[in-house]
Amino acid sequence: ISAYGVNSEGSTDMYDKGGNMIHTIRQIIDNDSVFRKILRGLNETFYHQTVTTAQVEDYINNQSHHDFSKVFDQYLRTVNVPVVEYRIKKGQMYYQWKNCVSGFNMPLKILNENGEYMFIYPTDKMQQLKTTLTRLQADENFYIYTRQLI
Repeated sequence: ISAYGVNSEGSTDMYDKGGNMIHTIRQIIDNDSVFRKILRGLNETFYHQTVTTAQVEDYINNQSHHDFSKVFDQYLRTVNVPVVEYRIKKGQMYYQWKNCVSGFNMPLKILNENGEYMFIYPTDKMQQLKTTLTRLQADENFYIYTRQLI
């Protein structure tokens, strides 16, 4: 986000990250009718207005009943793409967010043992999950990187 009221272009990642962030939020909401209602509501509520990032963030948070504050901070206020680091050892997967703002806690869809997507809830602290998986396969619709630790 560049400074308001100033002719400043900001960084060049704004185009890719903005769209990818919105698509990631759609995946977290995990309900296309709710997501569509939010998009249409943004158009209706802010019709012909100049709005701030805070207004859009508040609207999405209120309408989704989810606090995306840390997601917005990560994708809009840093140049870093979140990384989920993980290690699988003796039937346990250990995982956490790295390269993130403090308190980043975005849920993440991964493929489970049955080939179906499920949410895990990484934080900046190591989490663990019983598994028979040999690697973490994140949903490609999330704008993140994965890194397997040895």
